[in-house]
Amino acid sequence: MLVAMPRKTATDDLLAPVTLAVGQEDLLLDRAVQEVVAAARAADADTDVRDLTSDALQPGTLAELTSPSLFAERKVVIVRNAQDLSADTVKDVKSYLAAPAEEITLVLLHAGGAKGKGLLDAARKAGAREVACPKMAKPADRLAFVRAEFRATGRSATPEACQALVDAIGSDLRELASACAQLVADIEGTIDESVVARYYTGRAEASSFTVADRAVEGRAAEALEALRWAMATGVAPVLITSALAQGVRSIGKLASAPRGARPGDLARELGMPPWKIDRVRQQMRGWSADGVAAALRAVAEADAGVKGGGADPEYALEKAVVAVARAARSRS
Repeated sequence: MLVAMPRKTATDDLLAPVTLAVGQEDLLLDRAVQEVVAAARAADADTDVRDLTSDALQPGTLAELTSPSLFAERKVVIVRNAQDLSADTVKDVKSYLAAPAEEITLVLLHAGGAKGKGLLDAARKAGAREVACPKMAKPADRLAFVRAEFRATGRSATPEACQALVDAIGSDLRELASACAQLVADIEGTIDESVVARYYTGRAEASSFTVADRAVEGRAAEALEALRWAMATGVAPVLITSALAQGVRSIGKLASAPRGARPGDLARELGMPPWKIDRVRQQMRGWSADGVAAALRAVAEADAGVKGGGADPEYALEKAVVAVARAARSRS
């Protein structure tokens, strides 16, 4: 008796005729390309790879690249910044989408958004395999990315270690991925916060979140020292105001939460991991409702200052750090 094998869909077939990578996160876009190329070369070691920018794909170029070969070789054609293709070239691509060539995989990298949306819609309508590559602007997204990096290698890292790595490295996804790979290669067993501190002490101490942690704990001198170090090592001022705001808001949220609630319940209600609930609990001693309000006003003023509203961003940050540290001691 013959058993029908499940049909592979375009979504999970790396060698689907068309792959559409959508987003603005360069690392994820590059990984989407690398996965397709690796699959193609696994199927045929002599696969021909053509990697083109949008301005290199002129009208007629795609037809030349996808024309039948005497040797029937496998080919991967990569088009970067597809949203910037000229109108005539978009017509060529849409025509190709209607009848893709065999043994050829077309990979379109598109930023998403309104520009070039017609091509995006056409590729989706044609059944292209789609890979989401969104920009990871939020700290929570980068934290999830780090966790996923460790999971992908089958390794275990504590929540505190993942957070410490994000705090230390910042927003550069390539550096985060590289740091995860280095820790996995060098460390046996579970990766914890002490390991991250040992590898990235200098960077961690200069991070925006360290500045915020010291400030909300009322340790003004240490916060200012961390701030000057952060500025000297190139941490963007907007990241520091963002971390300060996040630290003060976390204290405000926890202060207004029901007393006696379990960390797990609070975590779900406030949108924080349980370990962070414990950290914020320790930081909130000495804070009052008026102190939270005053600190948020000071951070808002600093944020406006570093975004062009003031002549000296560093002074604006120092002023905010002192104000937050003072607010941390507002409860008599």
